Amino acid sequence: MDFPRDFNGWMRVAYVVFAFCSALIFGAIKGLLVGPVAALLLIVGNVSVILGLFPAHVTWTVYTLLKINIFDTAMKVAILLALPALFGLWLCLGIAGSVLVGVGYGFFAPWVSTFEAFRRDHESNKFLHSLVDGTWGTIKGSCTVVRDFADICYHSYSGYLKELRETPASDELQRLRLIHVPACIIVGIMGLIVEIPLFTAIAIVKSPYMLFKGWFRLVQDLISREGPFLETACIPIAGLTILMWPLAVIASVLLAIFSSFFIGLYASVIVFQERSFRRGLAYVIAMVAEFDEYTNDWLYLREGTIFPRPRYRKKRVSNSTEFSVKANSVAGGMSVTTTDSPAIFMPNLTPSRSVRETIHEVKMVQIWDHMMRSCEMRGKELLDANVLTDADLYEWLKGKNNSEAAIVGVGLPCYSFLQTILSSIKSNSSGLVLIDDLEITHLNRPKDKLLDWLFNPIMVLKEQISVIKLEDGEVRYLEKVVLFGSNTQRMEAWDNGSLVLKDPLRAAQVQGIGRRMIGMIKSVSKFPTYRRRFQQIVKALLVHSVDHDISLRSSGFIGSNASDENV
Repeated sequence: MDFPRDFNGWMRVAYVVFAFCSALIFGAIKGLLVGPVAALLLIVGNVSVILGLFPAHVTWTVYTLLKINIFDTAMKVAILLALPALFGLWLCLGIAGSVLVGVGYGFFAPWVSTFEAFRRDHESNKFLHSLVDGTWGTIKGSCTVVRDFADICYHSYSGYLKELRETPASDELQRLRLIHVPACIIVGIMGLIVEIPLFTAIAIVKSPYMLFKGWFRLVQDLISREGPFLETACIPIAGLTILMWPLAVIASVLLAIFSSFFIGLYASVIVFQERSFRRGLAYVIAMVAEFDEYTNDWLYLREGTIFPRPRYRKKRVSNSTEFSVKANSVAGGMSVTTTDSPAIFMPNLTPSRSVRETIHEVKMVQIWDHMMRSCEMRGKELLDANVLTDADLYEWLKGKNNSEAAIVGVGLPCYSFLQTILSSIKSNSSGLVLIDDLEITHLNRPKDKLLDWLFNPIMVLKEQISVIKLEDGEVRYLEKVVLFGSNTQRMEAWDNGSLVLKDPLRAAQVQGIGRRMIGMIKSVSKFPTYRRRFQQIVKALLVHSVDHDISLRSSGFIGSNASDENV
Protein backbone atom coordinates (compact mmCIF):
# COMPACT_ATOMS: atom_id res chain seq x y z
CA MET A 1 0.00 0.00 0.00
CA ASP A 2 1.37 3.48 -0.91
CA PHE A 3 1.04 5.80 2.07
CA PRO A 4 0.84 9.56 1.45
CA ARG A 5 4.16 11.32 1.87
CA ASP A 6 3.16 14.97 1.74
CA PHE A 7 0.55 17.27 3.21
CA ASN A 8 -1.71 17.15 0.13
CA GLY A 9 -1.74 13.38 0.26
CA TRP A 10 -2.84 13.32 3.87
CA MET A 11 -5.47 15.94 3.11
CA ARG A 12 -6.93 13.68 0.43
CA VAL A 13 -7.03 10.83 2.93
CA ALA A 14 -8.74 13.08 5.48
CA TYR A 15 -11.24 14.18 2.85
CA VAL A 16 -12.08 10.59 1.95
CA VAL A 17 -12.59 9.66 5.62
CA PHE A 18 -14.73 12.76 6.20
CA ALA A 19 -16.78 12.11 3.06
CA PHE A 20 -17.40 8.50 4.01
CA CYS A 21 -18.44 9.26 7.59
CA SER A 22 -20.62 12.20 6.52
CA ALA A 23 -22.34 10.20 3.80
CA LEU A 24 -22.86 7.29 6.19
CA ILE A 25 -24.54 9.48 8.81
CA PHE A 26 -26.54 11.68 6.41
CA GLY A 27 -27.68 8.65 4.41
CA ALA A 28 -28.91 6.85 7.52
CA ILE A 29 -30.82 9.94 8.69
CA LYS A 30 -32.43 10.46 5.27
CA GLY A 31 -33.26 6.76 5.08
CA LEU A 32 -35.10 6.96 8.39
CA LEU A 33 -36.95 10.14 7.39
CA VAL A 34 -37.73 9.50 3.73
CA GLY A 35 -37.74 5.70 3.78
CA PRO A 36 -41.11 5.17 5.48
CA VAL A 37 -42.89 7.57 3.11
CA ALA A 38 -41.32 6.09 -0.03
CA ALA A 39 -41.84 2.53 1.19
CA LEU A 40 -45.48 3.19 2.06
CA LEU A 41 -46.18 4.67 -1.36
CA LEU A 42 -44.54 1.76 -3.14
CA ILE A 43 -46.15 -0.95 -1.01
CA VAL A 44 -49.65 0.53 -1.06
CA GLY A 45 -49.42 1.29 -4.77
CA ASN A 46 -48.18 -2.15 -5.84
CA VAL A 47 -50.55 -4.03 -3.55
CA SER A 48 -53.47 -1.93 -4.84
CA VAL A 49 -52.48 -2.81 -8.42
CA ILE A 50 -52.23 -6.51 -7.57
CA LEU A 51 -55.59 -6.66 -5.78
CA GLY A 52 -57.36 -4.26 -8.14
CA LEU A 53 -56.36 -6.14 -11.30
CA PHE A 54 -56.73 -9.60 -9.77
CA PRO A 55 -60.28 -10.17 -11.10
CA ALA A 56 -59.19 -8.99 -14.55
CA HIS A 57 -56.12 -11.27 -14.45
CA VAL A 58 -58.29 -14.27 -13.60
CA THR A 59 -60.79 -13.44 -16.33
CA TRP A 60 -58.15 -12.82 -19.00
CA THR A 61 -56.24 -15.98 -18.12
CA VAL A 62 -59.26 -18.28 -18.12
CA TYR A 63 -60.58 -16.76 -21.36
CA THR A 64 -57.19 -17.17 -23.04
CA LEU A 65 -56.89 -20.77 -21.84
CA LEU A 66 -60.27 -21.61 -23.33
CA LYS A 67 -59.53 -19.87 -26.63
CA ILE A 68 -56.03 -21.13 -27.46
CA ASN A 69 -55.60 -24.22 -29.61
CA ILE A 70 -52.22 -25.49 -28.43
CA PHE A 71 -53.62 -27.66 -25.61
CA ASP A 72 -56.12 -30.49 -25.77
CA THR A 73 -59.17 -30.64 -23.51
CA ALA A 74 -57.52 -32.76 -20.81
CA MET A 75 -54.56 -30.36 -20.64
CA LYS A 76 -56.87 -27.35 -20.34
CA VAL A 77 -58.82 -29.00 -17.52
CA ALA A 78 -55.59 -29.78 -15.68
CA ILE A 79 -54.38 -26.18 -16.01
CA LEU A 80 -57.76 -24.86 -14.87
CA LEU A 81 -57.53 -27.01 -11.75
CA ALA A 82 -54.04 -25.69 -11.07
CA LEU A 83 -54.93 -22.03 -11.64
CA PRO A 84 -56.25 -21.36 -8.09
CA ALA A 85 -52.92 -22.46 -6.62
CA LEU A 86 -50.99 -20.39 -9.17
CA PHE A 87 -53.08 -17.28 -8.52
CA GLY A 88 -52.73 -17.78 -4.79
CA LEU A 89 -48.98 -18.02 -5.27
CA TRP A 90 -49.05 -14.81 -7.33
CA LEU A 91 -50.89 -12.95 -4.56
CA CYS A 92 -48.52 -14.16 -1.84
CA LEU A 93 -45.31 -13.56 -3.77
CA GLY A 94 -46.54 -10.27 -5.25
CA ILE A 95 -47.51 -8.77 -1.91
CA ALA A 96 -44.43 -10.12 -0.11
CA GLY A 97 -42.15 -8.91 -2.90
CA SER A 98 -43.77 -5.46 -2.84
CA VAL A 99 -43.12 -5.18 0.89
CA LEU A 100 -39.47 -6.23 0.56
CA VAL A 101 -38.82 -3.98 -2.43
CA GLY A 102 -40.59 -1.05 -0.78
CA VAL A 103 -38.61 -1.30 2.45
CA GLY A 104 -35.33 -1.89 0.66
CA TYR A 105 -35.80 0.91 -1.86
CA GLY A 106 -37.16 3.39 0.65
CA PHE A 107 -34.24 2.98 3.03
CA PHE A 108 -31.26 2.33 0.73
CA ALA A 109 -32.06 4.69 -2.16
CA PRO A 110 -31.48 7.86 -0.05
CA TRP A 111 -28.35 6.27 1.40
CA VAL A 112 -26.85 5.45 -1.98
CA SER A 113 -27.79 8.89 -3.34
CA THR A 114 -25.87 10.48 -0.49
CA PHE A 115 -22.73 8.57 -1.39
CA GLU A 116 -23.22 9.32 -5.08
CA ALA A 117 -23.21 13.06 -4.28
CA PHE A 118 -19.51 12.85 -3.40
CA ARG A 119 -18.74 11.43 -6.87
CA ARG A 120 -19.82 14.62 -8.63
CA ASP A 121 -16.61 15.96 -10.11
CA HIS A 122 -18.14 19.15 -11.53
CA GLU A 123 -20.28 20.14 -8.56
CA SER A 124 -18.86 22.73 -6.19
CA ASN A 125 -21.18 22.15 -3.24
CA LYS A 126 -21.07 18.39 -2.70
CA PHE A 127 -22.08 18.82 0.93
CA LEU A 128 -25.41 20.39 -0.09
CA HIS A 129 -26.07 17.62 -2.58
CA SER A 130 -25.36 15.01 0.08
CA LEU A 131 -28.16 16.55 2.15
CA VAL A 132 -30.67 17.06 -0.69
CA ASP A 133 -30.11 14.16 -3.07
CA GLY A 134 -32.26 11.11 -2.46
CA THR A 135 -35.12 12.87 -0.66
CA TRP A 136 -37.77 14.03 -3.10
CA GLY A 137 -36.16 11.94 -5.82
CA THR A 138 -36.74 8.75 -3.81
CA ILE A 139 -40.40 9.57 -3.31
CA LYS A 140 -40.84 10.26 -7.03
CA GLY A 141 -38.96 7.05 -7.75
CA SER A 142 -41.48 5.08 -5.68
CA CYS A 143 -44.33 6.53 -7.74
CA THR A 144 -42.45 5.65 -10.93
CA VAL A 145 -42.00 2.05 -9.78
CA VAL A 146 -45.73 1.77 -9.10
CA ARG A 147 -46.49 3.26 -12.53
CA ASP A 148 -44.20 0.80 -14.31
CA PHE A 149 -45.55 -2.12 -12.31
CA ALA A 150 -49.10 -1.15 -13.24
CA ASP A 151 -48.12 -0.97 -16.92
CA ILE A 152 -46.67 -4.47 -16.73
CA CYS A 153 -49.69 -5.92 -14.95
CA TYR A 154 -52.22 -4.24 -17.24
CA HIS A 155 -50.70 -3.64 -20.66
CA SER A 156 -47.84 -6.16 -20.87
CA TYR A 157 -49.75 -9.11 -19.43
CA SER A 158 -52.87 -8.48 -21.49
CA GLY A 159 -50.72 -8.01 -24.61
CA TYR A 160 -48.96 -11.31 -24.01
CA LEU A 161 -52.28 -13.13 -23.61
CA LYS A 162 -53.61 -11.47 -26.76
CA GLU A 163 -50.60 -12.70 -28.73
CA LEU A 164 -51.11 -16.15 -27.28
CA ARG A 165 -54.73 -16.18 -28.41
CA GLU A 166 -53.74 -15.05 -31.89
CA THR A 167 -51.10 -17.76 -32.26
CA PRO A 168 -51.96 -19.95 -35.26
CA ALA A 169 -53.25 -23.41 -34.47
CA SER A 170 -50.53 -26.05 -34.55
CA ASP A 171 -50.84 -29.60 -35.79
CA GLU A 172 -48.96 -30.82 -32.71
CA LEU A 173 -51.25 -30.32 -29.74
CA GLN A 174 -49.87 -30.53 -26.23
CA ARG A 175 -51.76 -33.60 -25.04
CA LEU A 176 -52.08 -34.78 -21.48
CA ARG A 177 -52.64 -38.42 -20.70
CA LEU A 178 -54.38 -39.20 -17.45
CA ILE A 179 -51.68 -41.72 -16.60
CA HIS A 180 -49.15 -38.88 -16.41
CA VAL A 181 -51.17 -36.79 -13.96
CA PRO A 182 -50.26 -38.80 -10.83
CA ALA A 183 -46.63 -38.93 -11.96
CA CYS A 184 -46.49 -35.15 -12.44
CA ILE A 185 -48.02 -34.53 -9.01
CA ILE A 186 -45.77 -37.01 -7.22
CA VAL A 187 -42.56 -35.81 -8.87
CA GLY A 188 -43.51 -32.15 -8.29
CA ILE A 189 -44.00 -32.82 -4.58
CA MET A 190 -40.75 -34.77 -4.43
CA GLY A 191 -39.02 -31.89 -6.16
CA LEU A 192 -40.17 -29.51 -3.44
CA ILE A 193 -39.20 -31.95 -0.67
CA VAL A 194 -35.71 -32.46 -2.11
CA GLU A 195 -34.77 -29.13 -3.68
CA ILE A 196 -35.87 -26.69 -0.98
CA PRO A 197 -33.91 -28.20 1.96
CA LEU A 198 -30.83 -29.13 -0.10
CA PHE A 199 -30.65 -25.76 -1.88
CA THR A 200 -31.07 -24.06 1.49
CA ALA A 201 -28.37 -26.20 3.10
CA ILE A 202 -25.89 -25.62 0.25
CA ALA A 203 -26.51 -21.87 0.23
CA ILE A 204 -26.18 -21.53 4.01
CA VAL A 205 -23.08 -23.70 4.24
CA LYS A 206 -21.30 -21.72 1.53
CA SER A 207 -22.51 -18.29 2.63
CA PRO A 208 -19.70 -17.73 5.19
CA TYR A 209 -17.12 -18.47 2.52
CA MET A 210 -18.92 -16.11 0.15
CA LEU A 211 -18.98 -13.42 2.84
CA PHE A 212 -15.26 -13.55 3.64
CA LYS A 213 -14.28 -14.13 0.01
CA GLY A 214 -16.14 -10.97 -0.99
CA TRP A 215 -14.66 -8.96 1.85
CA PHE A 216 -11.20 -10.22 0.93
CA ARG A 217 -11.71 -9.20 -2.69
CA LEU A 218 -12.91 -5.70 -1.76
CA VAL A 219 -10.20 -5.12 0.86
CA GLN A 220 -7.59 -6.31 -1.61
CA ASP A 221 -8.86 -3.75 -4.11
CA LEU A 222 -8.77 -1.11 -1.37
CA ILE A 223 -5.14 -1.84 -0.47
CA SER A 224 -3.96 -2.07 -4.07
CA ARG A 225 -6.19 0.85 -5.18
CA GLU A 226 -7.84 -1.17 -7.95
CA GLY A 227 -11.38 -1.64 -9.16
CA PRO A 228 -13.85 0.72 -7.46
CA PHE A 229 -11.05 2.11 -5.24
CA LEU A 230 -8.93 3.41 -8.12
CA GLU A 231 -10.66 6.80 -8.20
CA THR A 232 -10.58 8.85 -5.02
CA ALA A 233 -14.10 10.16 -5.61
CA CYS A 234 -15.46 6.59 -5.72
CA ILE A 235 -13.90 5.39 -2.47
CA PRO A 236 -16.85 6.45 -0.23
CA ILE A 237 -19.40 4.42 -2.18
CA ALA A 238 -16.92 1.55 -2.45
CA GLY A 239 -16.63 1.65 1.34
CA LEU A 240 -20.42 1.39 1.52
CA THR A 241 -20.13 -1.74 -0.62
CA ILE A 242 -17.88 -3.31 2.01
CA LEU A 243 -20.37 -2.50 4.75
CA MET A 244 -23.33 -3.76 2.74
CA TRP A 245 -21.70 -6.96 1.48
CA PRO A 246 -23.38 -9.11 4.20
CA LEU A 247 -26.75 -7.94 2.86
CA ALA A 248 -25.75 -9.11 -0.61
CA VAL A 249 -24.84 -12.51 0.83
CA ILE A 250 -28.17 -12.74 2.65
CA ALA A 251 -30.01 -11.75 -0.54
CA SER A 252 -28.19 -14.48 -2.46
CA VAL A 253 -29.18 -17.11 0.12
CA LEU A 254 -32.81 -15.97 0.12
CA LEU A 255 -32.92 -15.94 -3.68
CA ALA A 256 -31.46 -19.45 -3.80
CA ILE A 257 -34.20 -20.65 -1.46
CA PHE A 258 -36.81 -18.79 -3.51
CA SER A 259 -35.52 -20.31 -6.76
CA SER A 260 -35.57 -23.82 -5.31
CA PHE A 261 -39.37 -23.68 -5.10
CA PHE A 262 -39.81 -23.15 -8.84
CA ILE A 263 -36.96 -25.49 -9.78
CA GLY A 264 -38.62 -28.22 -7.73
CA LEU A 265 -42.00 -27.67 -9.36
CA TYR A 266 -40.38 -27.76 -12.79
CA ALA A 267 -39.86 -31.48 -12.27
CA SER A 268 -43.54 -31.94 -13.16
CA VAL A 269 -42.88 -30.23 -16.49
CA ILE A 270 -39.98 -32.61 -17.13
CA VAL A 271 -42.26 -35.59 -16.53
CA PHE A 272 -44.78 -34.17 -18.98
CA GLN A 273 -42.20 -33.30 -21.63
CA GLU A 274 -40.25 -36.53 -21.42
CA ARG A 275 -43.25 -38.76 -20.69
CA SER A 276 -41.14 -40.49 -18.05
CA PHE A 277 -41.45 -40.73 -14.28
CA ARG A 278 -37.82 -41.86 -14.00
CA ARG A 279 -36.48 -38.83 -15.89
CA GLY A 280 -38.44 -36.54 -13.60
CA LEU A 281 -36.68 -38.07 -10.60
CA ALA A 282 -33.37 -37.78 -12.43
CA TYR A 283 -34.04 -34.06 -12.92
CA VAL A 284 -34.66 -33.60 -9.19
CA ILE A 285 -31.29 -35.18 -8.36
CA ALA A 286 -29.41 -33.48 -11.20
CA MET A 287 -30.56 -30.00 -10.20
CA VAL A 288 -28.96 -30.36 -6.77
CA ALA A 289 -25.68 -31.36 -8.41
CA GLU A 290 -25.86 -28.50 -10.90
CA PHE A 291 -26.58 -25.97 -8.17
CA ASP A 292 -23.66 -27.23 -6.10
CA GLU A 293 -21.33 -27.10 -9.12
CA TYR A 294 -22.64 -23.66 -10.06
CA THR A 295 -21.86 -22.21 -6.64
CA ASN A 296 -18.43 -23.87 -6.66
CA ASP A 297 -17.57 -22.17 -9.92
CA TRP A 298 -18.70 -18.74 -8.73
CA LEU A 299 -16.86 -19.01 -5.41
CA TYR A 300 -13.72 -20.57 -6.96
CA LEU A 301 -13.99 -23.75 -4.93
CA ARG A 302 -13.12 -27.23 -6.16
CA GLU A 303 -14.42 -28.20 -9.58
CA GLY A 304 -17.35 -30.57 -9.96
CA THR A 305 -19.74 -31.76 -7.29
CA ILE A 306 -20.09 -34.62 -4.85
CA PHE A 307 -23.72 -35.20 -5.82
CA PRO A 308 -24.74 -37.57 -8.63
CA ARG A 309 -25.79 -35.96 -11.88
CA PRO A 310 -28.02 -38.30 -13.90
CA ARG A 311 -29.18 -37.38 -17.39
CA TYR A 312 -32.81 -36.35 -17.48
CA ARG A 313 -33.19 -35.42 -21.15
CA LYS A 314 -33.36 -37.76 -24.11
CA LYS A 315 -31.71 -35.03 -26.17
CA ARG A 316 -30.32 -31.60 -25.47
CA VAL A 317 -32.94 -28.84 -25.63
CA SER A 318 -31.82 -26.14 -28.06
CA ASN A 319 -33.83 -23.35 -26.51
CA SER A 320 -33.11 -22.04 -23.07
CA THR A 321 -36.08 -23.71 -21.46
CA GLU A 322 -34.06 -25.00 -18.54
CA PHE A 323 -32.94 -23.08 -15.52
CA SER A 324 -29.38 -22.93 -16.81
CA VAL A 325 -26.63 -20.71 -18.03
CA LYS A 326 -25.60 -21.44 -21.60
CA ALA A 327 -22.45 -20.74 -23.58
CA ASN A 328 -21.98 -17.13 -24.48
CA SER A 329 -20.18 -16.02 -27.62
CA VAL A 330 -17.73 -13.19 -27.35
CA ALA A 331 -15.80 -11.21 -29.85
CA GLY A 332 -12.88 -12.71 -31.60
CA GLY A 333 -14.48 -16.05 -32.22
CA MET A 334 -13.86 -17.26 -28.68
CA SER A 335 -16.50 -18.95 -26.61
CA VAL A 336 -16.86 -18.96 -22.88
CA THR A 337 -18.81 -21.99 -21.75
CA THR A 338 -20.28 -22.17 -18.30
CA THR A 339 -21.76 -25.07 -16.45
CA ASP A 340 -25.46 -25.77 -16.82
CA SER A 341 -26.89 -24.55 -13.58
CA PRO A 342 -29.93 -22.98 -11.97
CA ALA A 343 -30.31 -19.33 -12.89
CA ILE A 344 -29.99 -17.75 -9.44
CA PHE A 345 -28.19 -14.61 -8.42
CA MET A 346 -24.60 -14.90 -7.24
CA PRO A 347 -22.50 -11.74 -6.87
CA ASN A 348 -19.38 -11.77 -9.01
CA LEU A 349 -16.18 -12.26 -7.01
CA THR A 350 -13.80 -11.84 -9.93
CA PRO A 351 -11.25 -9.01 -9.80
CA SER A 352 -13.00 -5.70 -10.28
CA ARG A 353 -12.31 -3.45 -13.22
CA SER A 354 -11.29 0.10 -12.65
CA VAL A 355 -13.74 2.95 -12.91
CA ARG A 356 -11.89 4.27 -15.97
CA GLU A 357 -12.43 0.93 -17.69
CA THR A 358 -16.12 0.74 -16.88
CA ILE A 359 -16.69 4.27 -18.21
CA HIS A 360 -15.97 3.00 -21.73
CA GLU A 361 -18.70 0.38 -21.44
CA VAL A 362 -22.06 1.37 -22.87
CA LYS A 363 -24.74 1.28 -20.21
CA MET A 364 -28.26 -0.10 -20.64
CA VAL A 365 -29.64 3.33 -19.76
CA GLN A 366 -27.74 4.85 -22.69
CA ILE A 367 -29.18 2.27 -25.08
CA TRP A 368 -32.69 2.91 -23.73
CA ASP A 369 -32.29 6.69 -24.12
CA HIS A 370 -30.90 6.41 -27.64
CA MET A 371 -33.71 4.07 -28.63
CA MET A 372 -36.36 6.51 -27.43
CA ARG A 373 -34.65 9.52 -28.99
CA SER A 374 -34.40 7.68 -32.29
CA CYS A 375 -38.14 6.90 -32.16
CA GLU A 376 -38.89 10.56 -31.55
CA MET A 377 -36.65 11.70 -34.40
CA ARG A 378 -38.10 9.18 -36.89
CA GLY A 379 -41.61 9.98 -35.71
CA LYS A 380 -41.13 13.68 -36.43
CA GLU A 381 -39.87 12.84 -39.91
CA LEU A 382 -42.93 10.69 -40.60
CA LEU A 383 -45.27 13.37 -39.23
CA ASP A 384 -43.70 16.05 -41.39
CA ALA A 385 -44.11 13.78 -44.41
CA ASN A 386 -47.80 13.15 -43.49
CA VAL A 387 -47.11 9.41 -43.20
CA LEU A 388 -48.24 9.43 -39.57
CA THR A 389 -51.19 11.51 -38.41
CA ASP A 390 -52.45 12.96 -35.17
CA ALA A 391 -55.19 10.35 -35.21
CA ASP A 392 -52.56 7.58 -35.05
CA LEU A 393 -51.01 9.14 -31.98
CA TYR A 394 -54.34 9.69 -30.24
CA GLU A 395 -55.39 6.10 -30.93
CA TRP A 396 -52.31 4.82 -29.16
CA LEU A 397 -52.82 7.13 -26.19
CA LYS A 398 -56.37 5.80 -25.84
CA GLY A 399 -54.88 2.34 -25.37
CA LYS A 400 -56.96 0.65 -28.04
CA ASN A 401 -55.65 -2.63 -29.43
CA ASN A 402 -56.57 -2.04 -33.06
CA SER A 403 -54.55 -1.81 -36.23
CA GLU A 404 -54.32 1.98 -36.08
CA ALA A 405 -52.82 1.92 -32.58
CA ALA A 406 -50.36 -0.77 -33.69
CA ILE A 407 -48.92 1.62 -36.28
CA VAL A 408 -47.59 3.83 -33.50
CA GLY A 409 -47.11 1.24 -30.76
CA VAL A 410 -45.27 -1.30 -32.93
CA GLY A 411 -44.70 0.22 -36.36
CA LEU A 412 -42.92 3.42 -35.29
CA PRO A 413 -40.29 1.78 -33.03
CA CYS A 414 -39.87 -1.00 -35.59
CA TYR A 415 -39.30 1.55 -38.36
CA SER A 416 -36.75 3.34 -36.16
CA PHE A 417 -35.08 0.00 -35.40
CA LEU A 418 -34.83 -0.76 -39.12
CA GLN A 419 -33.16 2.58 -39.82
CA THR A 420 -30.62 1.85 -37.09
CA ILE A 421 -29.76 -1.52 -38.62
CA LEU A 422 -29.50 -0.06 -42.14
CA SER A 423 -27.23 2.76 -40.99
CA SER A 424 -25.05 0.24 -39.11
CA ILE A 425 -24.71 -1.86 -42.27
CA LYS A 426 -23.79 1.18 -44.38
CA SER A 427 -21.09 2.21 -41.90
CA ASN A 428 -19.60 -1.33 -41.93
CA SER A 429 -19.96 -1.53 -38.15
CA SER A 430 -19.44 -4.83 -36.37
CA GLY A 431 -22.31 -3.92 -34.04
CA LEU A 432 -25.02 -1.28 -33.96
CA VAL A 433 -24.53 2.44 -34.55
CA LEU A 434 -27.08 4.51 -32.65
CA ILE A 435 -27.70 8.22 -32.95
CA ASP A 436 -24.83 10.51 -31.90
CA ASP A 437 -22.55 7.86 -33.47
CA LEU A 438 -22.67 5.68 -30.37
CA GLU A 439 -21.54 2.20 -31.43
CA ILE A 440 -22.46 -0.95 -29.52
CA THR A 441 -20.32 -4.02 -30.14
CA HIS A 442 -19.61 -7.29 -28.39
CA LEU A 443 -16.77 -5.56 -26.54
CA ASN A 444 -18.55 -2.57 -24.99
CA ARG A 445 -22.14 -3.76 -24.68
CA PRO A 446 -23.68 -4.18 -21.20
CA LYS A 447 -23.08 -7.60 -19.74
CA ASP A 448 -26.74 -8.20 -18.92
CA LYS A 449 -28.56 -11.51 -19.40
CA LEU A 450 -31.59 -9.55 -20.57
CA LEU A 451 -29.59 -7.86 -23.31
CA ASP A 452 -28.08 -11.22 -24.34
CA TRP A 453 -31.56 -12.39 -25.33
CA LEU A 454 -31.86 -9.45 -27.72
CA PHE A 455 -28.38 -8.48 -28.86
CA ASN A 456 -27.40 -11.80 -30.42
CA PRO A 457 -30.69 -12.18 -32.40
CA ILE A 458 -30.33 -8.56 -33.55
CA MET A 459 -26.82 -9.30 -34.82
CA VAL A 460 -28.14 -12.36 -36.65
CA LEU A 461 -30.93 -10.27 -38.20
CA LYS A 462 -28.46 -7.58 -39.23
CA GLU A 463 -26.26 -10.19 -40.89
CA GLN A 464 -29.24 -11.62 -42.76
CA ILE A 465 -30.22 -8.19 -44.10
CA SER A 466 -26.62 -7.56 -45.11
CA VAL A 467 -26.27 -10.90 -46.91
CA ILE A 468 -29.38 -10.63 -49.10
CA LYS A 469 -28.26 -7.13 -50.28
CA LEU A 470 -31.57 -5.32 -50.53
CA GLU A 471 -32.02 -2.80 -53.30
CA ASP A 472 -33.35 0.68 -52.57
CA GLY A 473 -36.85 -0.21 -53.70
CA GLU A 474 -36.84 -3.35 -51.57
CA VAL A 475 -35.68 -1.34 -48.57
CA ARG A 476 -38.59 1.05 -49.11
CA TYR A 477 -40.96 -1.91 -49.28
CA LEU A 478 -39.52 -3.28 -46.02
CA GLU A 479 -40.12 0.12 -44.43
CA LYS A 480 -43.80 -0.16 -45.34
CA VAL A 481 -43.99 -3.69 -43.95
CA VAL A 482 -42.52 -2.82 -40.55
CA LEU A 483 -44.43 0.46 -40.19
CA PHE A 484 -47.92 -0.58 -41.28
CA GLY A 485 -47.85 -4.34 -40.80
CA SER A 486 -50.93 -5.89 -42.37
CA ASN A 487 -52.63 -2.55 -43.07
CA THR A 488 -52.48 -2.72 -46.88
CA GLN A 489 -54.52 0.44 -47.31
CA ARG A 490 -51.97 2.58 -45.49
CA MET A 491 -49.13 0.82 -47.29
CA GLU A 492 -50.60 1.69 -50.69
CA ALA A 493 -51.27 5.28 -49.63
CA TRP A 494 -47.59 5.89 -48.79
CA ASP A 495 -45.66 6.51 -51.99
CA ASN A 496 -42.06 6.18 -50.82
CA GLY A 497 -40.62 4.73 -54.04
CA SER A 498 -40.93 1.08 -53.09
CA LEU A 499 -40.93 -1.77 -55.58
CA VAL A 500 -43.60 -4.38 -56.08
CA LEU A 501 -41.75 -7.61 -55.33
CA LYS A 502 -42.72 -10.04 -58.09
CA ASP A 503 -40.26 -12.74 -57.06
CA PRO A 504 -42.07 -14.88 -54.43
CA LEU A 505 -38.80 -15.95 -52.81
CA ARG A 506 -37.57 -12.36 -52.51
CA ALA A 507 -40.93 -11.20 -51.14
CA ALA A 508 -40.93 -14.01 -48.59
CA GLN A 509 -37.42 -13.03 -47.43
CA VAL A 510 -38.35 -9.38 -46.97
CA GLN A 511 -41.64 -10.17 -45.23
CA GLY A 512 -39.90 -12.70 -42.99
CA ILE A 513 -37.40 -10.06 -41.90
CA GLY A 514 -40.28 -7.68 -41.21
CA ARG A 515 -42.11 -10.26 -39.08
CA ARG A 516 -38.99 -10.98 -37.03
CA MET A 517 -38.41 -7.29 -36.40
CA ILE A 518 -42.03 -6.79 -35.38
CA GLY A 519 -41.77 -9.75 -33.01
CA MET A 520 -38.64 -8.28 -31.39
CA ILE A 521 -40.31 -4.90 -30.88
CA LYS A 522 -43.39 -6.54 -29.37
CA SER A 523 -41.14 -8.34 -26.91
CA VAL A 524 -39.30 -5.13 -26.00
CA SER A 525 -42.60 -3.27 -25.54
CA LYS A 526 -43.43 -5.53 -22.58
CA PHE A 527 -40.31 -4.50 -20.65
CA PRO A 528 -40.61 -2.33 -17.52
CA THR A 529 -40.43 1.44 -18.08
CA TYR A 530 -41.00 1.03 -21.84
CA ARG A 531 -44.61 2.18 -21.95
CA ARG A 532 -43.97 5.15 -19.67
CA ARG A 533 -41.01 6.31 -21.76
CA PHE A 534 -42.80 5.69 -25.05
CA GLN A 535 -45.83 7.63 -23.86
CA GLN A 536 -43.57 10.63 -23.34
CA ILE A 537 -42.37 10.22 -26.93
CA VAL A 538 -45.93 10.11 -28.28
CA LYS A 539 -46.87 13.27 -26.36
CA ALA A 540 -43.77 15.01 -27.68
CA LEU A 541 -44.77 13.99 -31.21
CA LEU A 542 -48.23 15.45 -30.68
CA VAL A 543 -46.70 18.74 -29.57
CA HIS A 544 -44.44 18.70 -32.62
CA SER A 545 -47.41 18.02 -34.89
CA VAL A 546 -49.38 20.92 -33.44
CA ASP A 547 -46.40 23.27 -33.72
CA HIS A 548 -45.83 22.11 -37.29
CA ASP A 549 -49.47 22.80 -38.23
CA ILE A 550 -49.35 26.23 -36.62
CA SER A 551 -46.16 27.13 -38.49
CA LEU A 552 -47.69 26.00 -41.78
CA ARG A 553 -50.85 28.03 -41.19
CA SER A 554 -48.91 31.11 -40.16
CA SER A 555 -46.65 30.86 -43.20
CA GLY A 556 -49.73 30.45 -45.44
CA PHE A 557 -51.37 33.44 -43.79
CA ILE A 558 -48.28 35.60 -44.28
CA GLY A 559 -47.99 34.50 -47.87
CA SER A 560 -51.61 35.41 -48.58
CA ASN A 561 -51.15 38.86 -47.00
CA ALA A 562 -48.04 39.46 -49.07
CA SER A 563 -49.85 38.56 -52.27
CA ASP A 564 -52.71 40.91 -51.35
CA GLU A 565 -50.29 43.79 -50.80
CA ASN A 566 -48.66 43.15 -54.19
CA VAL A 567 -52.04 43.28 -55.84
